[in-house]
Amino acid sequence: MDVVRAMPLLTVTDLDAALDKYVQVTGMEVVMNHGWIATLAPPDDNSAQLSLITTDPTGPVNPSASIEVDDVDAAYRAAMDAELEIVYEITNEEWGVRRFFFRDPGGNVVNVLSHL
Repeated sequence: MDVVRAMPLLTVTDLDAALDKYVQVTGMEVVMNHGWIATLAPPDDNSAQLSLITTDPTGPVNPSASIEVDDVDAAYRAAMDAELEIVYEITNEEWGVRRFFFRDPGGNVVNVLSHL
Protein backbone atom coordinates (compact mmCIF):
# COMPACT_ATOMS: atom_id res chain seq x y z
CA MET A 1 0.00 0.00 0.00
CA ASP A 2 1.30 3.44 -0.93
CA VAL A 3 0.22 6.89 0.21
CA VAL A 4 -0.96 9.03 -2.71
CA ARG A 5 -1.43 12.26 -0.73
CA ALA A 6 -2.11 13.56 2.74
CA MET A 7 -3.80 16.78 3.75
CA PRO A 8 -5.15 18.56 6.80
CA LEU A 9 -8.90 19.15 7.12
CA LEU A 10 -10.07 22.29 8.87
CA THR A 11 -13.67 22.58 10.04
CA VAL A 12 -15.37 25.85 9.06
CA THR A 13 -18.92 27.13 9.49
CA ASP A 14 -19.19 29.04 6.20
CA LEU A 15 -17.36 27.25 3.39
CA ASP A 16 -17.66 30.02 0.78
CA ALA A 17 -16.45 32.74 3.15
CA ALA A 18 -13.55 30.60 4.32
CA LEU A 19 -12.57 29.75 0.75
CA ASP A 20 -12.55 33.43 -0.19
CA LYS A 21 -10.21 34.27 2.68
CA TYR A 22 -7.84 31.33 2.09
CA VAL A 23 -7.62 32.16 -1.62
CA GLN A 24 -7.00 35.83 -0.81
CA VAL A 25 -4.31 35.15 1.80
CA THR A 26 -2.50 32.16 0.28
CA GLY A 27 -3.01 32.54 -3.46
CA MET A 28 -4.18 28.92 -3.63
CA GLU A 29 -7.07 28.00 -5.89
CA VAL A 30 -10.06 25.74 -5.37
CA VAL A 31 -9.34 22.39 -7.05
CA MET A 32 -12.43 20.56 -5.72
CA ASN A 33 -15.69 21.77 -4.15
CA HIS A 34 -18.59 19.52 -3.17
CA GLY A 35 -20.43 22.27 -1.27
CA TRP A 36 -19.64 20.72 2.14
CA ILE A 37 -15.92 20.16 1.55
CA ALA A 38 -13.48 21.96 -0.70
CA THR A 39 -9.79 21.50 -1.43
CA LEU A 40 -7.29 24.23 -2.16
CA ALA A 41 -3.90 23.91 -3.85
CA PRO A 42 -1.30 26.28 -5.29
CA PRO A 43 -1.79 27.03 -8.99
CA ASP A 44 -0.08 24.40 -11.17
CA ASP A 45 1.04 22.36 -8.12
CA ASN A 46 -1.25 19.90 -6.36
CA SER A 47 1.50 18.57 -4.09
CA ALA A 48 0.44 20.88 -1.23
CA GLN A 49 -3.26 20.77 -0.42
CA LEU A 50 -5.63 21.93 2.30
CA SER A 51 -9.28 20.97 2.68
CA LEU A 52 -12.01 22.94 4.43
CA ILE A 53 -15.11 21.08 5.64
CA THR A 54 -18.41 22.13 7.15
CA THR A 55 -20.10 18.86 8.15
CA ASP A 56 -19.24 15.42 6.81
CA PRO A 57 -22.49 14.13 5.26
CA THR A 58 -22.04 10.46 6.18
CA GLY A 59 -19.31 10.25 8.83
CA PRO A 60 -20.17 10.67 12.49
CA VAL A 61 -17.55 13.43 13.01
CA ASN A 62 -15.35 15.67 10.92
CA PRO A 63 -11.90 14.16 10.50
CA SER A 64 -8.85 16.36 11.07
CA ALA A 65 -6.81 14.84 8.22
CA SER A 66 -7.26 12.80 5.07
CA ILE A 67 -4.80 10.26 3.74
CA GLU A 68 -5.38 8.93 0.25
CA VAL A 69 -3.88 5.49 -0.34
CA ASP A 70 -3.78 3.20 -3.36
CA ASP A 71 -5.36 0.30 -1.41
CA VAL A 72 -7.85 1.40 1.24
CA ASP A 73 -8.77 -2.19 2.11
CA ALA A 74 -5.14 -2.93 3.02
CA ALA A 75 -5.06 0.26 5.12
CA TYR A 76 -8.27 -0.83 6.87
CA ARG A 77 -6.78 -4.23 7.70
CA ALA A 78 -3.63 -2.51 8.99
CA ALA A 79 -5.72 -0.21 11.22
CA MET A 80 -7.58 -3.23 12.58
CA ASP A 81 -4.28 -5.08 13.19
CA ALA A 82 -2.99 -1.99 15.02
CA GLU A 83 -6.11 -2.15 17.21
CA LEU A 84 -7.10 1.41 16.34
CA GLU A 85 -10.64 2.53 17.03
CA ILE A 86 -12.62 2.52 13.78
CA VAL A 87 -14.85 5.59 14.01
CA TYR A 88 -16.51 5.05 10.61
CA GLU A 89 -16.56 1.65 8.95
CA ILE A 90 -15.19 1.19 5.45
CA THR A 91 -17.79 2.47 3.00
CA ASN A 92 -18.19 3.27 -0.69
CA GLU A 93 -19.42 6.87 -0.87
CA GLU A 94 -21.65 8.26 -3.61
CA TRP A 95 -19.02 10.89 -4.51
CA GLY A 96 -16.59 8.23 -5.73
CA VAL A 97 -14.38 7.25 -2.81
CA ARG A 98 -14.07 4.20 -0.55
CA ARG A 99 -13.08 5.28 2.95
CA PHE A 100 -12.99 4.72 6.69
CA PHE A 101 -12.10 6.81 9.73
CA PHE A 102 -9.83 5.78 12.58
CA ARG A 103 -8.97 7.52 15.84
CA ASP A 104 -5.25 7.72 16.62
CA PRO A 105 -3.87 7.39 20.18
CA GLY A 106 -3.96 11.20 20.54
CA GLY A 107 -7.66 11.35 19.73
CA ASN A 108 -7.35 12.67 16.16
CA VAL A 109 -9.81 11.25 13.66
CA VAL A 110 -8.25 10.43 10.28
CA ASN A 111 -10.10 9.78 7.02
CA VAL A 112 -8.35 7.10 4.92
CA LEU A 113 -9.59 6.82 1.33
CA SER A 114 -9.07 5.58 -2.19
CA HIS A 115 -10.87 6.84 -5.27
CA LEU A 116 -13.15 4.27 -6.91
